[in-house]
Amino acid sequence: MRRSTREIYVGKVGIGGNNPISVQSMTNTDTRNVEATVKQILELEKAGCDIVRVAVPDFDAAEAIKLIKKRVNIPIIADIHFDYRLALSSIKNGVDGLRINPGNIGSKEKVKEIVNACRERNIPIRIGVNSGSIKPEIIEKFNGINEDSMVYSALEHVRILEDLNYFNIKISLKATDVALTVKAYKKAAEVLDYPFHIGITESGTPWTGTIKSAIGIGSLLLMGIGDTIRVSLTGNPVEEVIVGKQILRTLGLLRDKIEIISCPTCGRTQIDLINLVKKVEEKIGNISKPLKIAIMGCAVNGPGEAKEADLGIAGGKGCALIFKKGEIIKKVQEDKLLDELMKEIEKL
Repeated sequence: MRRSTREIYVGKVGIGGNNPISVQSMTNTDTRNVEATVKQILELEKAGCDIVRVAVPDFDAAEAIKLIKKRVNIPIIADIHFDYRLALSSIKNGVDGLRINPGNIGSKEKVKEIVNACRERNIPIRIGVNSGSIKPEIIEKFNGINEDSMVYSALEHVRILEDLNYFNIKISLKATDVALTVKAYKKAAEVLDYPFHIGITESGTPWTGTIKSAIGIGSLLLMGIGDTIRVSLTGNPVEEVIVGKQILRTLGLLRDKIEIISCPTCGRTQIDLINLVKKVEEKIGNISKPLKIAIMGCAVNGPGEAKEADLGIAGGKGCALIFKKGEIIKKVQEDKLLDELMKEIEKL
């Protein structure tokens, strides 16, 4: 069962409550380069990104938000560190959300200015605690970087906003260590009802980072924890969205594409199953149908898996049976399998 949280909105995207889990990414362009940033955001939109974050290191970047907003469709979050004036400028230029830690901004008056501006425009604030940015005194208090020090750090920031009667908040507690991340979110879920932005920070390249993120994000989602996700990869941010969407599909939290179930093959397989699966994947890439297709190599598990799917193949010697909703509909020679399977997919 999914954890019950407050509901907030980043632009028109609902987070928490009964809203679907959204997928976020962050541009790696120079935000001041409007053309490059718009181009990348449009690519992210095409991949299915729901929300995008941009770095705001100076006032030129904050001013660029106004121009970028006019040319993209998804909400934009400004990533701010230390300088409250950059937050105010980003708000003035139409940003939909802030990623800012109020405890790092300075005086209470500076935080109050940000809160008042956000309140006026219904802009949520994400408090982002990373294991590498916890204050030394908190680390000492809790004997190191652990789930206790991470959650305490988040609570410290939350109290600053709550004291100003501001509750339009979401929270992240990320570490590069998967187990620590899971423990921190689990502990925070016991004491906070704000929606959580989840992910494994600085997880690595698309290869290693995908594995770490899938384990960490997947573990939390299976516990019912997580309202919006970001897969942090060293590379093209479009890859982050592709991986994030696939994590949701794998857990049954998103049904927008055809799911392929295929066996690993063994010595009993008598058709070229590996190449068949690759060709089917290529053919169905742009088909938005919530179907399950089983492509199995032999009669050991094949008929059973095929019967469970909307469509399925159970391989034989140079041929295969095609199942539809558990019923055999035809026997097809190997060289005709791809064409016949695609015809049946198009009928559904």
